[in-house]
Amino acid sequence: MEYSHRYQAYLTDEVAERLEHHLDVHRQLYNHVRWEYENSPADDKPSEYDQNNKLPKWKRRWPIFGELHSKAAQATVARFHHNLTALSKLKEKGYNVGRLTRQAPTDYRSVTYNQSGFDLDEKRGHDKYAYVWFSKIGWMKIRYSRPIPDHATIKEVTFKKETTGEWFVSFGLETDDADLPEKPTVDSLDASNSVGIDLGILNYIHTSDGKTVDWLTLEDDHERLRREQRKLSWKEHASQNYERQRQKVAKVKRRIRRKVLDYQHKLTTWLVTEYDAVFVEDLDVAEMLQGDGNAHNKQDAAWRQFITLLEYKGELYGTHVVQVEAEGTTMECASCGVETAKPIWVREHSCPSCGFETDRDANAAMNILQRGFADLGLGWPEDTPVETVTATDTTRFESVSASYVIETGRLSS
Repeated sequence: MEYSHRYQAYLTDEVAERLEHHLDVHRQLYNHVRWEYENSPADDKPSEYDQNNKLPKWKRRWPIFGELHSKAAQATVARFHHNLTALSKLKEKGYNVGRLTRQAPTDYRSVTYNQSGFDLDEKRGHDKYAYVWFSKIGWMKIRYSRPIPDHATIKEVTFKKETTGEWFVSFGLETDDADLPEKPTVDSLDASNSVGIDLGILNYIHTSDGKTVDWLTLEDDHERLRREQRKLSWKEHASQNYERQRQKVAKVKRRIRRKVLDYQHKLTTWLVTEYDAVFVEDLDVAEMLQGDGNAHNKQDAAWRQFITLLEYKGELYGTHVVQVEAEGTTMECASCGVETAKPIWVREHSCPSCGFETDRDANAAMNILQRGFADLGLGWPEDTPVETVTATDTTRFESVSASYVIETGRLSS
């Protein structure tokens, strides 16, 4: 399993100056890789392998590139080709994405050291601090809030300057699957130890066993963001006052992102520790964000991030996490399977065929649970009618506030 740990860094002026310099040289290298690729004949575009082989030649011609660690330089070449591949995939899906553009100093904010050129000293610091060394840059202190597990292998290390002006260090880690907890056998799963999750509109999530979790309240944060953005619009672009105000805007945005991430961490941790299997929709996030509803809420939901965290936690805690086909989960009756079209404003499910009635999102969550069982090769237990799993009376749903989740890290007492 691959995952990452991220830590805030505290730099001396000397190290900060070196980092800024190396960041800019890597940016120049990236732009040169792009320039050579764009100016090559259409039938003779250089590959990542080709351009890596040209690095020694480029270092001789432009000595500034020789200041970079070889593995870090190769990672910068790989970064361009990774971006190129991602762009090609979007084009294949019909998106009008244009070309990769030249990176300005404000756009290029991170450098990765792959396999070598870095070191971690966990014993040199005190309390919750450790030190990281980068070749040709030096040592820097990090707030070591989460020790790297003994069984994890460090595959790469990245330093990054955020738009707030703060520096962070991320460790790309890999854990052997043999070191992970064993998941329950598929045959042991049933409706009592498994749950379907509907990613909602009125609620953040709705579970198949009758829990609804409220949206995180961020109105005050967004109002502050609007105020700071208005102040930024009044400043002269590129002035010192503009830069100071830009960092204030960036810090408010960071605060919002951190609140959302903390909320999602607590939700996903509770889900994977409470259940043996969690089934969730495989959503078309782009389509969801284009629909009606509160735009801020949908952006803050960061559904893809939520699902990624859920999958990561599933591996970490030994829980099955399965994405299922989302299409039709709202229209299909969880009791008899008959489809009934419903506009978005109709919040109740009432089946004209079998008479089953419940909340719209509860019905969708129940369908997700059943599809999850089917994807794992399990049938729906004949002795488990849907009415015993999902509350048919909406007053029986257990509503959980976002503040309760944040304070306790749980959905129930």
